Amino acid sequence: MFGMIKNSLFSQIEHRPSQTLSSGTKGELSYEERRYEPGNHASVTISGKPFDEGSGEGAVKLLKYLGGSNEEGLQLGMTSPVSMSVRPNEEGGLQPTVEVQVRIPAQFQENIPKPTDESIEIKRVEGFTVYSTQFGGYAKEAHYVEYAGKLREALGETARYHRDVYQCVGYDPPMKPIGRRNEVWFLKQEDGASGSQ
Repeated sequence: MFGMIKNSLFSQIEHRPSQTLSSGTKGELSYEERRYEPGNHASVTISGKPFDEGSGEGAVKLLKYLGGSNEEGLQLGMTSPVSMSVRPNEEGGLQPTVEVQVRIPAQFQENIPKPTDESIEIKRVEGFTVYSTQFGGYAKEAHYVEYAGKLREALGETARYHRDVYQCVGYDPPMKPIGRRNEVWFLKQEDGASGSQ
């Protein structure tokens, strides 16, 4: 636990490599189209729990892994953001399954320490493009659902993106009380791509 806290508080945060392709505004909502590079990610799926509980549990597991809960006992450093893949339900909320992912830091991309927690998988994620919108504060399910609705409305019916799944994204450790950054990502449908992220 100490390794996780030390790693998240004192490590230099490495951001997932990306490039902004375009940006727009509709009403009060600003959004971007952004391209992310491929890379290896640590991933854990939590099922049967409400989003806020499941996403928190998954994030802690991944932070422990990065903080030294791996077979080599290495503190890997921090990467940002943590993304949570979710599916909307018919009532307007989120289904009780969330896949939480964090990119493995660049210096460990080729020689990845094996997690000691067997629920954590190492996955290769190919490059992908998202439509994204940003908001602040401590984000909960209701906030992500609200901003997903706003982004959906801003993009309209003609934008090509996966409508059955989206990403809830957090950039900051829980100990950061102000200036927090959260995003909703819609994964753009690209010709010849499987669309999985």
